[in-house]
Amino acid sequence: MTGKRQIGKAVSIRQMKICAVIFLCLSLIPLLWLGKYNVMCIDDYDYGTRVHDVWQETGDFYASVQEAWRQNMDFYREWQGTYVSCFLMGLCPMNFNYGIAWVVPVLMIGMLASSSFVLGRHAFIRWLGCDQEGASLIMALLLFVFYQVMEAPFEGIYWYNGSTHYVLMQSVWFFVLTLVSGAVWAEKKGRAAVCCITAAVLAVIVAGGNLVTGLQAEILMVFLILYAFWRKRDRIAYVIIPFVTGSAGFLVNVIAPGNVRRGSMDLDEGYSAVKSVALSFYHTAVFAIRWTPVLMVILWIALLPLLWKLAKASRRDFSHPVLVTAGAYCVISAMFTPTLYAVGMVGLSRVDTIIQMTYYLAVFLVTAYWMGYFSHRRKRTDGAAEAFGLFLERAGNRMTVLGLFLLLAVWLLTADKNTYTSISALRSVVNGDAQTFYREAMERHELYTDEDILQVEVAPYSARPALFDFNDLTQDEGNWLNVAVARYYHKDSVRSVRSTSTDVAP
Repeated sequence: MTGKRQIGKAVSIRQMKICAVIFLCLSLIPLLWLGKYNVMCIDDYDYGTRVHDVWQETGDFYASVQEAWRQNMDFYREWQGTYVSCFLMGLCPMNFNYGIAWVVPVLMIGMLASSSFVLGRHAFIRWLGCDQEGASLIMALLLFVFYQVMEAPFEGIYWYNGSTHYVLMQSVWFFVLTLVSGAVWAEKKGRAAVCCITAAVLAVIVAGGNLVTGLQAEILMVFLILYAFWRKRDRIAYVIIPFVTGSAGFLVNVIAPGNVRRGSMDLDEGYSAVKSVALSFYHTAVFAIRWTPVLMVILWIALLPLLWKLAKASRRDFSHPVLVTAGAYCVISAMFTPTLYAVGMVGLSRVDTIIQMTYYLAVFLVTAYWMGYFSHRRKRTDGAAEAFGLFLERAGNRMTVLGLFLLLAVWLLTADKNTYTSISALRSVVNGDAQTFYREAMERHELYTDEDILQVEVAPYSARPALFDFNDLTQDEGNWLNVAVARYYHKDSVRSVRSTSTDVAP
């Protein structure tokens, strides 16, 4: 018994935070290492053809940027209104240097991890009144688990086009939300003004991205305006200004002629607005179960004593737990609505990653809020709630440390080494799958760039990292991906063949 007590006393929150941050960084190294073998794929070709052509003809980066903007305006009129995403997708780094695809995971992990950490930490400290050490520890551990169990690692980390449209835009939105909230809570008006102006500019960028993030931004900004009107009326202008710029940009996105044109051509039929909203609430519950694997359950249980301790020490009131829970559920549900309305489905992997991260943030923030509600009112609650609080206080750091050891054991000892992303990435590098894949991809690229070859035939990849689960070329040269690659490299045709050697015909 004495030994168990000393485990909790020997490890402080600060020490756990330092270890968690270091471990998070170490766990991301295999994902970044695998990124060394990343390549251009899927829609990168379609959106990059015009810019790549200009770069090949002129070698002028500024001219390439201009072409990306012209293409963006063409898309706005003819295909979709996402005026920022389409512009950035045209500027795929591999258009300028095919071997630079490793920057994609660096950018996407860097943006989502940093923005989630900053937003989550800010929410715990400013909105829930937690201390900085505890908030940092929670976010470091949450990010570690998220990157191990993320729904679609390829779409969210390695695929430039898909991750730019969703992960990058969601990351910018997380920064915007932190800035707007920072303006509300800032003690100095000068700091609040800087946060407001920066957020107002970045809000236009968010508004020109995907509609899932855009709708989420509109809803949360309305919530912030209502809060400011209720509690911080002297700061309401700092919320209204970025709300107006973001809403204006979102309107420009939604009313794009290309959206109407694309809708008339799209064979997929979405649900009505009312049915889409209703189904969104249903799918939130379904995906909440799907996105709560054993690793996340262990982490949640392990952090309960810490959440109780932080919330109990807070000076916040925690008076509206049901309202906060309902609000969080509505925000997450709203992220399912756009795809239900547009194409009548959910489960698009490139979309799920950002909803999953939002869900995890909501779970821990709402749990902390409920801990605050019970810890501040336990003398007026029933005996069960008070007993639970006493149990968490007595368990303290012991329960957290032991829970984290269990979490690491499950992570390391799981039989299927592709279950968790970092282990899967490390496995692919160690067993040579990544190197083989990259070598064969570069061999394909040599054929694509050979001007004497107009009809290219390539062999299927003999090996591929488990995380690189994208669609490859088919034997049908009329397949959309085959056509996109052929157009990008100005070939008559490109197709995959089932032979052991690569045959090419001039």
